[in-house]
This record gives sequence, structure tokens and C-alpha cells, in this order.
Amino acid sequence: MPLLEIKNLTHYFGGLRAVSNFNLVLEHGELIGLIGPNGAGKTTLFNLVTGAYHASEGSITLEGEELVGKPPHIINGMGISRTFQTIRLWQQMSVLDNIRVAYHGRLNYGLADIFVQSRRYREQEREITERAYELLHLFKLESYADEPALNLPYGQQRRLEIVRAMASRPKLLLLDEPAAGMNPKEIGALMEFIHWIRDEFHLTIWLIEHQMRLVMNICERIKVLDFGETIAEGTPQEIQNNPKVIEAYLGEQGEVA
Repeated sequence: MPLLEIKNLTHYFGGLRAVSNFNLVLEHGELIGLIGPNGAGKTTLFNLVTGAYHASEGSITLEGEELVGKPPHIINGMGISRTFQTIRLWQQMSVLDNIRVAYHGRLNYGLADIFVQSRRYREQEREITERAYELLHLFKLESYADEPALNLPYGQQRRLEIVRAMASRPKLLLLDEPAAGMNPKEIGALMEFIHWIRDEFHLTIWLIEHQMRLVMNICERIKVLDFGETIAEGTPQEIQNNPKVIEAYLGEQGEVA
């Protein structure tokens, strides 16, 4: 059984068809890319998969279980986590607390426990703090633990957002333009980081990206959208040489290697 299967997925915003008859089979352990011009429907797809939008038509299943109609927190609990085009950290909160927040959907104490500082509350809070420190250590961010997130260098803020997504222990990690705003050195480090995450945690990764250097060097296969429709799918080499892709997208991007 594939990890994720999308069949005939279509979504409308009023009379505008943003995604048209999209299909995808994503196997365990794959690292694939989704590219296309601005407005092609890429982020809309991620929003459909994570439950932020309710699909107009079609099916999305995770290991055979239907996702369409489920709210985002349930889908996250089933094993899908994501990052966003623009960094969505709590900038004034510490790096540690940005990670701790990601665990709270899995806690089972109530408001009364907080007021009376019950044993259940104290034990669970201590546990998520320990887990957060473990993640920060693993991802080499422990020296920033007490720093407000806004004080981190830009590349480290991007890394922190990925680490926060990892806190929910996903099976599938969706990365929406993780290299946005990065310089060439940071992009090189990000490529190594994404590969390491996939291999270390046995994850499946699906990413949207405009940086062709990153996409072509780390993705095993790529789908290309244009005006909500799939115009190509294949290996990086096949995508680079596809006339439809070059006309619609790559011709605007310059060097892709």
C-alpha cells in the first residue's frame, strides 16, 4: 500500500478551478518535488492534503484512510506535518517553546489540571520539555534554546520550522519552499539537511520549491503544475528536457543544475 494516494483531486475557488484532476501515488521513503509557476496551484495542493481546504472533488488517502473531510489537527495526528512559504514561528517565544508548542495537541490534561498544577499536568509538561530538548540537541539548535526565535539567523529559523514540524513524528513531511530567501551556501546546507532528515527518520518528503538547484539535485521525481493542471512528471533529467516544462516554467528560471 502506498503512503499517500491522491485520485482525481479537483478544487474550485468560486468559479476558478485552482487544481484540476490531480493524481499522485507517493511511496514510503520517497523524496519528490512539485514545481510550477506562481499561481499554478502548488500550495493549494498542500492545503488540501493537510485539511486546510476541503477538496471539491476527488480522494486523498494516507495508508488507505481517507483524509478528505478531516480537520487539520486530525490529519496531523495521523502522520502528516508541514512547513509554510513564509516562516510561521512564534517570533517572541523562545526556540524551546516553539518546539514545545508542537507537542500540545498530544497532551491529555485539561484546564482544571493547569489551574491546580496537577501531577498529570506537571509530568506531561516535563515530558514535552525533555522531548523538545532532545530534538534541539539532535538538530544542533540546543545553543539557541532560550533565545527568542526572531534572534536566530534566517537559515536557522528555517531549520527551526522544520524541526517543529518533526516534533509531531510525521510519516510524511510537506515542505513549502524551504529554500525561500536563502543564499547559495544556505541552500547547499539545506539540501544536505533534507537528505539527512529523510534517511535518519525514514520519512517521506514532498516539497514545493522554486530553487531549481535544490529540486534537481535532491528529488527522485518531480511533478509540474501549470494553471492547476499536471503538465509533466518524471525524473529531474526528464523534467529538464521536457519542452512543455521549459516553455511553461524552466525557461524563466535560468540555470537548473
